[in-house]
Amino acid sequence: MAHKNFGSKPWLQPMPVAIIGTYNAEGKPNAMNAAWVGEWDLSQITISLAKHTTTANLEVNGEFTVALANKQNLIAADYVGITPATKDPDKVATCGWTVEKAENVNAPVFTNFPITLECKVAEKIGQTEPGGGCNLVADIINVRCEEEYLDANGNPDLDKIQLICYDSIGNTYRVLGESVGNAFKDGAQLAK
Repeated sequence: MAHKNFGSKPWLQPMPVAIIGTYNAEGKPNAMNAAWVGEWDLSQITISLAKHTTTANLEVNGEFTVALANKQNLIAADYVGITPATKDPDKVATCGWTVEKAENVNAPVFTNFPITLECKVAEKIGQTEPGGGCNLVADIINVRCEEEYLDANGNPDLDKIQLICYDSIGNTYRVLGESVGNAFKDGAQLAK
């Protein structure tokens, strides 16, 4: 079978579209789209951040939120990724998002998003200067889901939510698709 090599590419898919919410020293909310987010373990996530207003805000307060973007928020989610706070200092208002303070951390919740993780910085890896880029490891303090996106059992319903992911191969956003199997169960069919 023929194949094509592409060299070193960060093409691990799907990549969640994660909106990082922080407060600055004056308590003003800021949002940025962080493409490089992943699970670290059962109660932590990792985020790769370049130098941004968000990294400076995390120096002031190591608490933040991660809102998972859905199809309904695609345009605004992309906007906070391509527009720095230095160009639009009130980009949260530009997006028309409703903001409230998180219950468990000192960070904003953008209630227009279906799922929000409330987090605290546990470790910064590779940071060479204050407010500079780094890889964060963060403790997940709480996961919040807006009630309209819950299923009959009270759990988040990914079909209702329509989470989007970043397709780094095609440089597009995609909606997560249908359920095709049962984790930790279907493979048992091959057990002898």
